[in-house]
Amino acid sequence: MNADAALAGRILEVALMLGERSGWDALHLHDVADDMGIGLDQIHRHYRQKDDLAEAWFERADLALVRASSREGWAALSHRERLEQAILAWLEALAPHRQLTAQMLRYKLQPEHVHLQVQGLLHISRTVQWLRESARLPESGWRRELGEVVLTGIFLSTFGCWLRDRSPDSGHTQAWLERQLRCAERLAWRRPGDKGARSGWTRSPMP
Repeated sequence: MNADAALAGRILEVALMLGERSGWDALHLHDVADDMGIGLDQIHRHYRQKDDLAEAWFERADLALVRASSREGWAALSHRERLEQAILAWLEALAPHRQLTAQMLRYKLQPEHVHLQVQGLLHISRTVQWLRESARLPESGWRRELGEVVLTGIFLSTFGCWLRDRSPDSGHTQAWLERQLRCAERLAWRRPGDKGARSGWTRSPMP
């Protein structure tokens, strides 16, 4: 890791630590600079606004789901199993700051932060694309669009469930995700014209 990347990572870590103390809404970039003993110009080099820190936090989760696809035996899993493990890896990466993550989302959703909401929607789209890549979903054409809508709904509903989940090891969230994926799998196999065919995102191709 080069010096710039290390500094960017350290800035994010300090921001998360201070955010846990004060709340995300009350956090200021000058607080981070003061705590680190650096100038605001060094913060600005890596983060042009406070929400860029939140985006960097979610990028870490994206990287975690991508890395999940490098696990041993990944190719032998069904598409549903890959999606489940990738989404859970994404949530696990956010788990150390679950409540702060919820605060980041509320900050984005403030009426005056429309530009942050647009940025958030774009990030959701990127995350869903990485989920598709990690699960190696082979769809194309209209089935891809339909699959993305379904997958985005599953992803967002699971994320919302996780943010409120207080069960041990987020058991409620895991059960919710499994139900949603199994339901989507059944619906995909019932689509007209799919008789005897493999659904594009639910099953691995035959070896």
